[in-house]
Amino acid sequence: MDMDSVNMKKSLIQYASLLVVVAIVGCAGATYRPIVDTQGVDLNRLESDLQQCQQYAKLTNDAASSAAIGATAGAVLGSVLAGVAGGDRSMTAKVGAIEGAIVGGASGETNQRNIIRRCMSGRGYRVLQ
Repeated sequence: MDMDSVNMKKSLIQYASLLVVVAIVGCAGATYRPIVDTQGVDLNRLESDLQQCQQYAKLTNDAASSAAIGATAGAVLGSVLAGVAGGDRSMTAKVGAIEGAIVGGASGETNQRNIIRRCMSGRGYRVLQ
């Protein structure tokens, strides 16, 4: 097996991994349901407040959008650094894109979850997790 075939297989595995990560992470952000202490809580009001907080979370970048932004930034940075260091720009850009997408996707997910937690806390709920 020549080096080009090995690199192509690595790239395909990396892209497939990226898609899996983005798909998994991108599904939960704005639909996150925090664990709330329900002692003395009107459960109908809780559901209504949770839906409103989830709507607020949808106003920010979700995991998929953040992953796309991170992938672009990672690819550009990887390419620039490889150009400066004299490395393989294409491969470094691909690795940078994958790393940027993973970090960006996780950041978008975390951001949406934090918005929901803060919103629920602001409405007087004891958010446990």
